Amino acid sequence: MEPELSSRAGEIITRAQALLAAGGYNGFSYADISASVGISKASVHHHFPGKADLVQAVVRRYREQARTGLAAMESQISDPLAQLQAYTGYWAACILDRSSSFCVCAMLAAELPAIPEQVADEVRGHFCDLAAWLAGVLEKGAAKGVFRLRADPEPEAMALMATVHGAMLSARALGDPEVFATIVAASVERLTRA
Repeated sequence: MEPELSSRAGEIITRAQALLAAGGYNGFSYADISASVGISKASVHHHFPGKADLVQAVVRRYREQARTGLAAMESQISDPLAQLQAYTGYWAACILDRSSSFCVCAMLAAELPAIPEQVADEVRGHFCDLAAWLAGVLEKGAAKGVFRLRADPEPEAMALMATVHGAMLSARALGDPEVFATIVAASVERLTRA
């Protein structure tokens, strides 16, 4: 269990998360955090001595929020197809309204060889968490006859996860948020065809 963060530390993490999603690990500095939060760089260092400490805290919180969100969705939605649509719909809405146009862990995964190991471990953990959740949804859906899997649930989950993150990248590259929904809808439809 992580120690409770101060409201200022939480504010720093929130701002760092937005900067990470926009430009990756090397796309921001403590000066950027300092300016946007309205505190000195020394104060940022007080809360997070090094950039790796800050980014690790961001990814830890991101993972916890993702796990909590997926669990809440699962408790509210019993149908596996509807769960999958809610997950992809969440990202489609975030990309469309620009509230979160890219998964922080996907951005960091692209930089994996160049980021500190403590951050890389958290990023890998996020992908393992998400793949396990997706595999569970696909397995339940296959058992109910909702999904027609062409492989075991685990590789199907990895393929879907790659499609979701690739669709984020395509939407960003083309400057068209609708691209995400189009790509992901085709992938989900493939899972439901006989």
